[in-house]
Amino acid sequence: MNWFFLTMVCFFLYGIQRFLYKVSAERNCNTAWTTLSFMGTVALLSAVCWFASDETLINPTWLLALAVINSLTFFIDTVVTIEALRYLPTNIVYPMTRLNAVLVVLFSIVYFKDSLNGYQIAGIVLAIGVILTLTRFSEEERRESRNFRKGFLLIGLAVLSGAVAAVSSKFAALYTNSMAFIALTYGLSMLFSVGLQKPFEKEGANRRYGEALLIGFLVGLINFAAFVTLLSAMKTGPLSIIVPVVGMNFVLANLLAAVVYREQLTLLKTSGILMTVLSLLLMKLGQS
Repeated sequence: MNWFFLTMVCFFLYGIQRFLYKVSAERNCNTAWTTLSFMGTVALLSAVCWFASDETLINPTWLLALAVINSLTFFIDTVVTIEALRYLPTNIVYPMTRLNAVLVVLFSIVYFKDSLNGYQIAGIVLAIGVILTLTRFSEEERRESRNFRKGFLLIGLAVLSGAVAAVSSKFAALYTNSMAFIALTYGLSMLFSVGLQKPFEKEGANRRYGEALLIGFLVGLINFAAFVTLLSAMKTGPLSIIVPVVGMNFVLANLLAAVVYREQLTLLKTSGILMTVLSLLLMKLGQS
């Protein structure tokens, strides 16, 4: 399939996934149990698909190295994003964590020598503009947010880890078996989440694990489909376009949060939504 179409599918799938992060935080679910279920679901599905295929293992050394890097950074990104939602509103956390797109675009242009036309450059700039527009913090939100500085520290960690995870995924798409990479990555991430069960329990998370496991399972199903689609897009598409497009998935998460949790959809946020649509249209025109 066309890489841009696959990228748009990722946009919607990851948007739904990020909304489920919000559900997990609102229900005060144990972050480690939610993440364990999520990672385990993806690891199991990808392992079954890998063993059922007749693929020959490609570049096992690269596979192991990239899986370790991706699993660690992706796990950190997932956990700190969920935790940041405890201290800051959705409309702040999701846009700011997507600032990793700036780092990825710069790396992709320098390393992969991405060739972009005017429409695509305008779309990328507008995508970054969406992120900056939606990260404005009103004085009321500042007063209402608990542990303001802690929330921003978590966001900073998410930005750095998310950028490394995205770049390592591109290398994996180019040089390894996708299903083997996903299975190994999420298997390792699942082990990381096991080690964080007790710390999160001590912080007062809900001890009823059934709900956390169910939400994690749903996140896992969606993420499996999204990650497979993302790697397929990265095999032929430019990272400097794919990451900004997929990175705007928080707009969909914000819309869902506004509907379900009645989070206020201000004029600024509405402008961000319209800018997102325009950005996607520009990049589609550039791809045609």
